[in-house]
Amino acid sequence: MTTDVRTVADPTAIDTTRILLSQIGITATDLLTTPAVPTFGQTIPKLRATLTPGTLRTYNTHLNWLETTWHNHPLDQISKADLDHRAHTIQTTSSAKPGARNGTSAREHFISTVRCLYRYAEDNNWIHPTRNPARHLAIPTRPPSQRQAIPSPQLTEICHVTSLTGNDPELDTLILRLHIETACRRNGALRLRPCDLDPHQCLILLREKEGIDRWQPVSPTLMRHLLRHAEQRGSPPQGQLLRYRNTKPITARRYDHLWARIGEHLPWVATQHITTHWLRHTTLTWSNAPSATPPPAHTQATTPEKPTAPPPPTSKPTSTKSPQHYPPSPKNPTH
Repeated sequence: MTTDVRTVADPTAIDTTRILLSQIGITATDLLTTPAVPTFGQTIPKLRATLTPGTLRTYNTHLNWLETTWHNHPLDQISKADLDHRAHTIQTTSSAKPGARNGTSAREHFISTVRCLYRYAEDNNWIHPTRNPARHLAIPTRPPSQRQAIPSPQLTEICHVTSLTGNDPELDTLILRLHIETACRRNGALRLRPCDLDPHQCLILLREKEGIDRWQPVSPTLMRHLLRHAEQRGSPPQGQLLRYRNTKPITARRYDHLWARIGEHLPWVATQHITTHWLRHTTLTWSNAPSATPPPAHTQATTPEKPTAPPPPTSKPTSTKSPQHYPPSPKNPTH
C-alpha cells in the first residue's frame, strides 16, 4: 500500500513566485479563473459604432458574414487557417466578376476587416495579442493597375453617347464635365454642395477621402451649369448639389447605370471596365505630363441644349479677383 506524501513548498520559493507574478501583472485569482472572451456577435455591433461611414461601407459586407456565420464563436476560437480559408473563398468568388483583377482587392478588404476587428478587441483587453489569429494574415500584393488615360477620340465618343442617351442627359453630361475638369473622385462629386461654389473666382470646394478638402479652379462654363443645375433642381445650400429632376439627390448607383449604358453603346468601354476613375486618371495624365497638349475642346461633355465646345479641362479661372481668403489651391489636382 502506497501513500501519497505531499511535499511542503519552500517559503522562499513562494515569496519568489509572488514577486515574479506581481512583476508580470498576474494575481493568484488570474491563475484560478479564465476571463470569458466575447463572441463575434457581441463584438461586431460595438465595432460598427466606432467606424466612419466610409470605412463601414468597405467593411460591412465582411462584418455581416462574420456576425452571421460565427455569431456564437468566441474570438479566440477562430484560427488563422479559418481566416485564410475564408479569404481564399472570397478571392475565388470575386475573381469571376468583371474588372475584379483576380479578386485581390476583395481579399485585401476581408483581411483588413478582420485585422480591424481583432485590433479593436486587443485595445479593449478582450483578447491577448498572442491569441490574435489576424496578426499573421498577409495583405496580398496589389497587381499593377490596368487604368490608363483615355485618348481624346475615345473620350469624345463617351461624351457623345452620354449626351444622346439615358433619361437625363443634362445630368449625366454635367457629371462627366465635373470629373474631367477637376479630376475629383466620385464621392467628391456626390458631396458637392451649392455653398461650395464660389462663382466670383470660379472655385469649387471638393471634400474627398481621408478628410482632404481642396479649392479647385473650374471653367466659367462649368460653374454656370453647376449654378443653374442647383437652381433648377432645388438643391438646398447645405445639401447635395447633384440631383434628379424630381429633386432627389443622386447616389453612386447613377454612376453604375451611366457606365453600363455607355458600355452598351461602346463595347470597348465594357470590355476595359472603364469607370469614372478613368476620367480622373486621364485628367491627371494630361496635367502632369511635361509636354502634354491639352485635349481638344470637343472631348468635353456639354449640355444637350448647348452643344458648343467649352474650354479644355486645364483652363484657369478667368476672374480678376485674387483668392487670398482661401487656402492656396494646388496647380494640379492632388492624387
